[in-house]
Amino acid sequence: MTLAVLKSCAIAGMHAPEVRVEVHVAPGLPAFNIVGLPGTGVKESRERVRSALFSSGYQFPAGRLTANLSPADLPKDSGRFDLPIALGVLLASGQITMPAEQAVTVLSKTVFAGELSLTGTLIPVAAPLVIGLSVYRQKIKNAVLVLPKENAAVAAHIQGLNVLGASTLKEVADFLAGTANPKYETARAIASKEKMDYPCLSDIKGQPIACRALEIAASGGHGLLMSGSPGVGKSMLAQRLPGLLPALSSQQLLEVTAVQSLSQREMRMSMQRPFRSPHHSASMVSLIGGGAQAKPGEISMAHHGVLFLDELPEFDRKALESLREPMEKGEICITRSSRSVVYPAQFQLISAMNPCPCGYLGHASKPCVCSPEKINRYQGKLSGPLLDRIDMQITVHPFRGDWETAQAAEPSVLVKERVARCQALQQARQGKLNAHLDAGDMGQYCQLDSVSNKLIQQACNRFSWSVRVMHRVLRVARTIADMTGKEAIDSAALSEAISYRQQMD
Repeated sequence: MTLAVLKSCAIAGMHAPEVRVEVHVAPGLPAFNIVGLPGTGVKESRERVRSALFSSGYQFPAGRLTANLSPADLPKDSGRFDLPIALGVLLASGQITMPAEQAVTVLSKTVFAGELSLTGTLIPVAAPLVIGLSVYRQKIKNAVLVLPKENAAVAAHIQGLNVLGASTLKEVADFLAGTANPKYETARAIASKEKMDYPCLSDIKGQPIACRALEIAASGGHGLLMSGSPGVGKSMLAQRLPGLLPALSSQQLLEVTAVQSLSQREMRMSMQRPFRSPHHSASMVSLIGGGAQAKPGEISMAHHGVLFLDELPEFDRKALESLREPMEKGEICITRSSRSVVYPAQFQLISAMNPCPCGYLGHASKPCVCSPEKINRYQGKLSGPLLDRIDMQITVHPFRGDWETAQAAEPSVLVKERVARCQALQQARQGKLNAHLDAGDMGQYCQLDSVSNKLIQQACNRFSWSVRVMHRVLRVARTIADMTGKEAIDSAALSEAISYRQQMD
């Protein structure tokens, strides 16, 4: 056999398109060429493959070697093609022998991905779950995915996919030659006994209204903006929100790990919700994703979790405005001249801000030293369209009284049980949380009686609310009604929802 054809894959966002790795050995002057739009990391495979073959006890064939990565118009990067290229060299040079029928059967159903060290050891690659999910979606009967051992342990959590983990090039070569029986990876138990290390809500004292708002936000998946002077507990409240949320489901776990694996090679699967808290100097690209390789940003890394933006007005205005579409759609499409990629971005936005640059506007004892122009410029960094998309907007007031005797909030474990029941009710009724109800769902799940309808109309007229704001208030009211076990939104639930909105308008 002078030509060997194997399967591998590239990475394009959350997809791994198939790549045919064709290796041809021909007589002629010694040369080793890789074609098919390879990146720098792929071009360097030539030296890694050569050394790995010698270190594994094989010979590097003399002659003209050509490795073609098809399709040629698809960009390829990283070292994940090292393993299929090395195996192709061994097959094409006859150092691995397989019957023709067996070669077609096995190689057509097997996908290889792995980077090689100079010693022939397999090094973990990025995005093993993205690769595994793409192979699984092809619905190839008895398909096999060959990955480095560390990657295989993660990809094995995809039910119905045969994953073979290997530590060295020699192990994979023996598998193809039929001299070693494959031992497929099995999913390791995750985190059913994992300790969730979250700060407790009972650390908060003297903020019953803010704690109530935080529980409502957790129960319905609502966004929350907290305004208040420095030191009132805004950051403490935000940091305790993940401890109120239920653990990730199996499907959510795969999605979260798949996104994170695009940026991290060594990682463990965890049932904990992502909590991302970028500094206010973060750029637009770091928030929504992008760059030369169109990598995911903070909003995608916070998928199914919490994105906390502290000192919200200090962020670049363009960066904040770029959040508007992902907050509505739950995903972000990054377009470049050569390609477009879509990343999931269903995050819960929790943000905090001071009322003015000095932070003491409206404080009971400390005077504000900011001029009206500074205050308007500071608050004006948050546009109306952005504020419209944040469901709840509250003011956190300083606690006045004896701190030692102040009443502490409930422990997180008690609040978490109520949040889990409320979210389970929403999932059973409509298949999603109340924060994700669209305009077509409002008439079915957020119906009002005559008294409540009159109340919401009065609020819209008084505060000049748009229809989008009205819908968001109704979603919050639906959550409050669910928390009390009521089938319909009554005037009490609607009044409370309105109170969590009007303070910032």
